[in-house]
Amino acid sequence: MIRWRSLLPLLREHHGIFKKHVRQLSLLEHHSHHLLKGFNIPVPNGFVVKSPEAAWDVVYNIDAPSVLKAQILAGGRGKGKFNSDGKSGVRIVNSPDEAFKNASQMLGSYLVTSQTPPSGLPVNKLYIYKSVDIAKEFYLAITFDRERYMPVLLMSDQGGVNIESNVNQLQRFWFHLSTGLTPEIMAYIEAQFGFSDNEMRVVSHILYQLVKLFRDKDATLLELNPLVRTTEGSFICLDAKLNFDESAKFRQTDLFRLEEHLPEEKDEYEASQLGLSYIRLDGNIGVIVNGAGLAMATNDLVTSYGGKCANFLDIGGGATKKTLSKAFSILQGNSHVKGLLINIYGGIVRCDMIADSILAASAATGGFNIPVVIRLQGTNCEKGSKLIRKSGLDNVLLEADFEEAAKKIVKLTSN
Repeated sequence: MIRWRSLLPLLREHHGIFKKHVRQLSLLEHHSHHLLKGFNIPVPNGFVVKSPEAAWDVVYNIDAPSVLKAQILAGGRGKGKFNSDGKSGVRIVNSPDEAFKNASQMLGSYLVTSQTPPSGLPVNKLYIYKSVDIAKEFYLAITFDRERYMPVLLMSDQGGVNIESNVNQLQRFWFHLSTGLTPEIMAYIEAQFGFSDNEMRVVSHILYQLVKLFRDKDATLLELNPLVRTTEGSFICLDAKLNFDESAKFRQTDLFRLEEHLPEEKDEYEASQLGLSYIRLDGNIGVIVNGAGLAMATNDLVTSYGGKCANFLDIGGGATKKTLSKAFSILQGNSHVKGLLINIYGGIVRCDMIADSILAASAATGGFNIPVVIRLQGTNCEKGSKLIRKSGLDNVLLEADFEEAAKKIVKLTSN
């Protein structure tokens, strides 16, 4: 499947769609198939396995050529390569023994694709289903066109690996969620793609159900690639990429329980669970601030004095022992961090409360093993500064001036 990460840059370039970034939940393929099945959209009868022995059993029971697909949160699996045997992340096997042999090379190994880090991603699960004889491949997707403020259906009869080189041939059908796909749109699709009346009844059902899924589950992207017509004349979705708006998490709790994370996203995810906004950067100065604007200003000032921030970490409008302990443990656990700048402007949250939380979190994490510069300004900043001074914390400097605080942390981490 050509995942959205590879196809959408082309759409942006050619058609100006998806210009604004939206945080979203992305599901593994087997979860996506399960969700599609729940909306009565045809998908293979697939099985998830975590061992070569289980792969042998599944293919033995299928008793037909079968597809083994690596389950990772990245596209390009069919053209990717495993570090174990150099073969791809999507394979067809003809016997249980072949399944066992290939699963042994895939499970526990790293798959490198155009959308993974250079070292690849670990594969711990395979998705297996009976191989399908394909007569025609289609590309089908629903997402938002943010220039028109409405959803758009994208379709092409050049699905599969061909879609990336045929973006200009995508047909676009804009619609309103309140009305869905109109009879006029359906009539145009039938004529444009040459579907027979019988085929169009199936295609219409798939499209109507996709719109329902898109609306009911707060989706930002539903991509079926390929949706295939088999040699027997039936339609089935062989691969799917589904994304969901993270701001709808409170409505879609069942969906978000399925969320899986890349290894490098572990800290970001754990921070988000505590209400922290954390993004890893490539510098050596850890930064803890309250407010996105202050975070950006701090990053700019540190950079202007020759330093480089290791992160964006916004604790928001409140700070507790628990949240600051997590912030400290994330930054002190990053081997690249050589110093820490805590830059707090007290407004709703008081600086003395911040100071108490810093002291409690420091005690909980065993103190600071790197230089720390603390700047407290705003409500009760003098009380907060006094608490820090009286604590006798090692490796800690107080600095009220913003520029001086940035200069000091850059100097302390430049050796």
